[in-house]
Amino acid sequence: MTALMGLETRLRLARLYLCTDARERQGDLEDFLHAAFSGGVDIIQIRQKGMAPEQELEVLGRAREVAFNYQGLVCVNDSAELAGRFSADLLHLGQTDGGARAARRHLHRWALIGRSTHSRQQADQAVEDDDVNYFCVGPVYATATKPDYPPVGLDLVRYATEVQPPWDVASKPWFAIGGVNADNLDDVLAAGAKRICVVRPITEASDPAAAAAALKARLREAWNADQRMERYTFAALARG
Repeated sequence: MTALMGLETRLRLARLYLCTDARERQGDLEDFLHAAFSGGVDIIQIRQKGMAPEQELEVLGRAREVAFNYQGLVCVNDSAELAGRFSADLLHLGQTDGGARAARRHLHRWALIGRSTHSRQQADQAVEDDDVNYFCVGPVYATATKPDYPPVGLDLVRYATEVQPPWDVASKPWFAIGGVNADNLDDVLAAGAKRICVVRPITEASDPAAAAAALKARLREAWNADQRMERYTFAALARG
């Protein structure tokens, strides 16, 4: 990826998405972000409930400074107003965070919006919403990060593959999320996913860079093994 590559293309070519808190307990935010990005993370979302807006803006600013070194993307969680103040390139909305069209009024013209989906109906709505640029499907497996959401299993991953084939440049990019880790990643890939979003496999790793690199290597292998994804890559780059 290059600094001249457009946001949409960078999103389309992204494979590894990480959600993390502000690392207050560890006190190592910048070092951790450098490790994650250097290991191959493409997108980092700062997600810490209850953080004061001014504190979140400060954390996001620090994340952006690190991301710049890797052409990485930083995503704001939930708040369109905060994303507007941050001039965010990416905003991610849950199912209870309001409409994407209303959120877009706070954002710059090139900003991209993601949506969490937990059912076929919600995935269909994300596909049909012109103001949603990507979506996540899950939680695939049970996860302590989202204890109130029952796991949807691999069926929703297979459904997303059917309705938005990852190898079709006309499809919206989507990420399998929720309990995905090195032990079950092959099953998620076999169900059709080409992109994943994780938390603990990297945030709790003793070596975050190595953990990210291992996940990214398996994603890259699956991507490169599919000739349709090679054509997709060229098509995505051609779109700019």
